Amino acid sequence: MPKPENPSTSGVVYRDIPIDWEALEDAFENNAPEVHSYLHLVTGDVLRVVDGVADPQMHARIAADANYLRIDPVSSREQYRWMERFIPMVEDPELQGKLTQAIDGKGAFRRFKDVLMSYGPERERWFSFRSERLRIFMEAWLNAHALNPIARPVWVPEQPPSRAEGQPADTAAAAAPVPSTREIREEPPRELRRGKSVETLRKNLRDIADALGPRDLDTLTAFAEFLKARRAARSFAHHYEGSHAHTEEEPAPASQEIVGGEVRSASS
Repeated sequence: MPKPENPSTSGVVYRDIPIDWEALEDAFENNAPEVHSYLHLVTGDVLRVVDGVADPQMHARIAADANYLRIDPVSSREQYRWMERFIPMVEDPELQGKLTQAIDGKGAFRRFKDVLMSYGPERERWFSFRSERLRIFMEAWLNAHALNPIARPVWVPEQPPSRAEGQPADTAAAAAPVPSTREIREEPPRELRRGKSVETLRKNLRDIADALGPRDLDTLTAFAEFLKARRAARSFAHHYEGSHAHTEEEPAPASQEIVGGEVRSASS
């Protein structure tokens, strides 16, 4: 998302932040009243807190931390309008009728998704349609808070130099320069950075979900939400303990980031 052409005229100073678009999209879509999502303004990580699962004091800690910004998800009413706009785009009259009937009354979102599970191509079109609209809301929200999304750094271990043919291993190791433990590379686009193994796992999960009934899907969804909430709670706990190890006169360095649930310095 580009900054305004003339920031000096508008008087707005934009802050660069490495956005995790996939996590942010999940936060904007989930408007359940018991779920609260926050964006970390330094690392770009998204923290999700679920009432009844997370530490009751966590909300107070987050509110006191200026590095966290609460995310305003897209309302249910607006997401319902997306379904209404998508249905006329479906070419199959029979599927159109099923979707129209599905969104009538309470439980519209669940029934809408259940119907699309039997129509793979249309389901993928719906996901793309919804993602485009979520992206519009996310960019508008970032702009309203003067945040400029940038590529996230990827930490990649440096490969050791290969040993020359005929050279003893101990000699080659002694002659080789000591490599840096980590290097930062610019993150590729979202579509390219997903590993094949991750995509395979996602496909397997979708195939399993397709074979489940509504009751089992509710159980699967609840368990997935629990896993995400537990991971977010652990991440925040580690980060909170690390940041408060410093005195008020000595704030935590801005170069820290959360990696695998631990607070690490970029130089470590």
